[in-house]
Amino acid sequence: MRLGLWFGRTEDTMPDSNSPPVEIPEAESTASTFPRDRPKEPTVRAPVGACDCHLHMVAGPAELPMVDRRADDPVAGHGFEGWMGLLRVHLDAIGCTRGVVVQSVIYGADNHVTIEAVRRLGEQFRGVALVTDEVQDGTLDHLSHHRMKAVRVNRVHGGPLNWEGAEALAPRLADRGMHIEMLIHADRDLPALADRIAALPVPVVIDHCGWPSSAEMSGEGIDALCRLVQGGQVWVKLSGLYRFTPRPHLESDDLVRRLVEANPGRCVWGSDWPHLLLGEAEMPDAGVLFDAFTRVVEDTQTRQRILVDNPATLYGF
Repeated sequence: MRLGLWFGRTEDTMPDSNSPPVEIPEAESTASTFPRDRPKEPTVRAPVGACDCHLHMVAGPAELPMVDRRADDPVAGHGFEGWMGLLRVHLDAIGCTRGVVVQSVIYGADNHVTIEAVRRLGEQFRGVALVTDEVQDGTLDHLSHHRMKAVRVNRVHGGPLNWEGAEALAPRLADRGMHIEMLIHADRDLPALADRIAALPVPVVIDHCGWPSSAEMSGEGIDALCRLVQGGQVWVKLSGLYRFTPRPHLESDDLVRRLVEANPGRCVWGSDWPHLLLGEAEMPDAGVLFDAFTRVVEDTQTRQRILVDNPATLYGF
């Protein structure tokens, strides 16, 4: 059965009418592998109340349509219920009792899979939605009601919301206590956007440490990111290390350390489970990713701040 049907899809929960048309794909997934059934046990257990601030949820190919133009498919073999079971195992293994589910670009602005995941997981979970540039107030109200705390701009893979649309949308998000999340290559994008980001009336969260687009993890764009973090104008997710460094991610230590030292009060951590749209990256182990975080952030109080206190402030736990 289609996910939208058993979720109770009604006219007010449909994506905006100007969203790109979508069709259920006929071909099986082109993705090649699952995430680990259970991540390695982290060397250091997460503190009580820890939050995995970057998760995704997917459904089976017959349960919810994916957009026609997409970089990849989630691996076949699980429906929504199966993925939910794997997510619960993941959270238990890492030791996180809170989480943030980020809408994947493979579903465009149809946020049903994310809303349903947040509903099933309970009050200690929040979501990040995808919307179009022309999103209506009623849709924003609906998303806010379902604990969607932000909308995402994806400048890496594309998506229904572009930067100019998000910039124009910011005052309406502020009225609803929502913010903007951005997936960008900081080395390419931030030099031109930093001042405009800093001027927005809502918090801005930069994913994946600014996702350097090359092995060089310094330069003007990373400098701009660190300045924004230091000044409190943006938050940064210490996530996605596997997208630009090989396991055990030692090459990213200096970048993570620099961001934390810039302002530990503006850092949060995320696993990026179940690691969609891998491209050339190797399927990671979330336990190894958590070890990479604790390897750099050795101070217990700073870990507590990044894993528990900062997410509580940003997402309203």
